[in-house]
Amino acid sequence: MKQTSFLKLILFAFICVFMAASCTKEGPMGPAGSNGTDGEDGTNGRDGAAANVSCLVCHESTNMDQIQAEFSMSVHRSGVNAVDYAGGRASCAECHSHEGFVQYAIFDEVLGSITNPTAWQCGTCHGLHKTFEGADYALRLSDPVIPKYDPTSTMDLSSNESSNSNLCANCHQSRRAEPNKDKPGDTYRITNTHYGPHHGAQANVVAGVGFAEIPGTLPYPTAGNSKHLIEASCTGCHMAKYADGMGGHTWNPSLGSCIECHNEDMVDFNYAGVQTETEELLVELRDKLIDLGVVAGDDVDGYHPVVGTYPMAQAQAFFNWVGLEEDRSLGVHNPHYVKALLENTLEALNADV
Repeated sequence: MKQTSFLKLILFAFICVFMAASCTKEGPMGPAGSNGTDGEDGTNGRDGAAANVSCLVCHESTNMDQIQAEFSMSVHRSGVNAVDYAGGRASCAECHSHEGFVQYAIFDEVLGSITNPTAWQCGTCHGLHKTFEGADYALRLSDPVIPKYDPTSTMDLSSNESSNSNLCANCHQSRRAEPNKDKPGDTYRITNTHYGPHHGAQANVVAGVGFAEIPGTLPYPTAGNSKHLIEASCTGCHMAKYADGMGGHTWNPSLGSCIECHNEDMVDFNYAGVQTETEELLVELRDKLIDLGVVAGDDVDGYHPVVGTYPMAQAQAFFNWVGLEEDRSLGVHNPHYVKALLENTLEALNADV
C-alpha cells in the first residue's frame, strides 16, 4: 500500500512540472542580427569545369579507357626487352621495372633487387597530384635531369612550357661518358663486348650533349638549342593527339605532329631526306669500324665491339656509332647535331689511315 502511494506521489509531481512548463509564455522577438560575411567562391577546375568535377576532365571513364587502350599498344607496357633481363637487378631496376622506378623517384635510389619486377603502369610515371590544376599530371619526376655520366651538369628537356619531357630523360640517357671524358688520353681500352652508351640515349641526342664531339669540318650546334627541343619536345612528338596507332600513350612518334609543325604533306618521318642521309652515314661508319677491327658481327646476329686497346678517335667513333644507331630516329631527334657527329667522326678516322 505504501508503494502505491509513493508511485502516485511521483506521478502527481511529474504532472505538475509538465503543466508549469506548458504555461510558460515567450517574450517578444528581439531585433534581427546583422548578416554574416559571405564566403569566397570556389575556383573552377581545368578548362572552366566546376571545381567538384575538375577531376573528371582526366579521370572520367571514357577518357581513362582511351588512355588504357593506347597504353596497351606501347612497348613500355609490354616490358619487352627490358623487364625480364634487367627489371630485378638493383643497378638496372630504376628504369627497367615499375617497382624500381617508383623507388628511384621517391628515394633517389633503388633499395635493393626486385624479386618480382613488373612492366610499367600508370602509377610508374604518375603519383599524387600537387596543385590539382589542369597542368598537374602528378608526374613523379619533372626537374632537369643530372646525367649519370656527368653529375656536374644538367639536361633540361622541358624548355617548352607545355612539355613534361624531363620525366623521359631520367631513363633515356647514355649513362656512360664518352671515352675521352671517361679516361682522357691517346688510347682507350674497351673491356667487354657490351661497352658503349646505354641503349636508348635519345635525351642526349635531343639535347645535343654527351657524345664524342671530335673536331672536324662541321661545327657542333649549341647544346640545348635544337628545334626539336625548343619547339617540339619528347611529349610534343610522341604524345600528340592519338591517331592511327601514333601519339597519345602509345608513345609512338606522331606523323600528324610532324605535318602540323613542318606544314608539309609528309608520308613518313624522312623530312628533307634526313633519315636517308643518316642511315647511309651510319652504315659507312660501321663498315669503317669493322675494317679497323673495332667492331665485329653481322646483320643477322648483330654487331658488338671487339675487346682491345684502340686509338682514342677509334673508341670515340664506336661510341658515337652505337649511340646514334640505338637512338633509332635516324637523325630526326637532332639533325644538325647528328650530322656533325657522323661526318666529323668519319673525317677523323679517314685521316688516321
